[in-house]
Amino acid sequence: MSENILILGAGESGVGAAKLALTLGYTPFVSDAGEGKAAFLAELDHDGVEYEVGGHNPGVWPMVETVVKSPGIPEDVQIVKDLKEGGAEVISEIEFASRHFDGKVIAITGANGKTTTTALIYQLLKDSGVNASCVGNIGTSWAREMSEGNSDVVVVETSSFQLDGTSTFKPDIAVLLNITPDHLDRYDYSLENYAQSKWRITANQTESDFLVYNSDDEVIAGLIEKTGTRAQLMPVTTEKSLLAECLGAGLNPENQNEFLIHTHNTKPFTMTIQELALQGKHNLFNSMAAGVTGRILELRNEGIRESLTNFEGIEHRLEYVADVNQIRFINDSKATNVNSVWYALECMDRPVIWIVGGIDKGNDYRDLIALVKDKVKHMICLGKDNKKLIKTFSKHVETVHVAETAEEAVRIGYDLGMPNDAVLLSPACASFDLFGSYEERGNKFKQAVRGL
Repeated sequence: MSENILILGAGESGVGAAKLALTLGYTPFVSDAGEGKAAFLAELDHDGVEYEVGGHNPGVWPMVETVVKSPGIPEDVQIVKDLKEGGAEVISEIEFASRHFDGKVIAITGANGKTTTTALIYQLLKDSGVNASCVGNIGTSWAREMSEGNSDVVVVETSSFQLDGTSTFKPDIAVLLNITPDHLDRYDYSLENYAQSKWRITANQTESDFLVYNSDDEVIAGLIEKTGTRAQLMPVTTEKSLLAECLGAGLNPENQNEFLIHTHNTKPFTMTIQELALQGKHNLFNSMAAGVTGRILELRNEGIRESLTNFEGIEHRLEYVADVNQIRFINDSKATNVNSVWYALECMDRPVIWIVGGIDKGNDYRDLIALVKDKVKHMICLGKDNKKLIKTFSKHVETVHVAETAEEAVRIGYDLGMPNDAVLLSPACASFDLFGSYEERGNKFKQAVRGL
């Protein structure tokens, strides 16, 4: 008889875990406290997987030693505590997948830039002819991808919630982009707890693995000093020059419009900042981190340069939608925290009409005040509870408006706009009060713009 496995959550990672469990000869049982999405439940039906929705009923669960928990379920809910107390090992889907994968693993985490950097690294590999896959937080679960095929290299975007459920997960190359306050509601409002969660990406690495990290980030510097890692360090800086004898990436001391990458004993890789497809300071960092990863993997310099020059960007992340009567509309629906919005506003080179709001995740908006004063003319709140946003920003913008739908927000933005203005959807909040996901929010915004 095959071993039973319990999966909590019937979303992308839960259904992916069920598919991989079947492939490996386990008998999965899926339990979802919500109603579940029809498309995911149809997949479980098709594969003959038993499941329950509308609540967790431990009485009907099989006896299990391993539980795969979806990242959306907090570690401290009672059902998870009960399972652990009963002796079950509760792990995340990326931990489950990693235990059965024997290729090379590149894992990317950070409060911001994860998706872009993950997609960039995948593009470098694909353009170089490597049999690679791109999974995790970016869309397709790693477990699902493994159940459908086999790649030599996997590029995994990992969130702190996914890392919380890991115990043996060990990337060959870990990329840590930045650590800023995000999701603090899940970490007792402690930046230190959240930072330790991110640091799990390097916890099991050995001397033969690499940690590519942001050496301009003070929180990361503190973690290296206090907690440490056995991995080989590859620092990346957009603030300082890379000295000749150092490994990693930084600005060219002789020409600050160029950056250098130096790994091992190879000839340094150089590229001008203007050549990069993705412009803006944060994107310079993402491109450099991807380039360092490419050089560690010994991809050709010319191939890396070509990929970084031709990369097309990510949907819902500073995505250009359209110019309507010389008003530019930009979809940054993926910006669900303050730091992402900081980056978005920093990039703007025209006056901004800012669409903001949703479910507050314990955000401190004060970090944005200077940029809002400098860049934003009008603010449109798209969310059910806008009090905190209005209190923080109303005296720093010309006008404040409230919208209940994406269509209404776009219409207000268009009516307020003047030629050469930008209407920027960059919410700083989760979407679940009015939308099913940030993707749905972004798509509704784009639909509304196209309907003008």
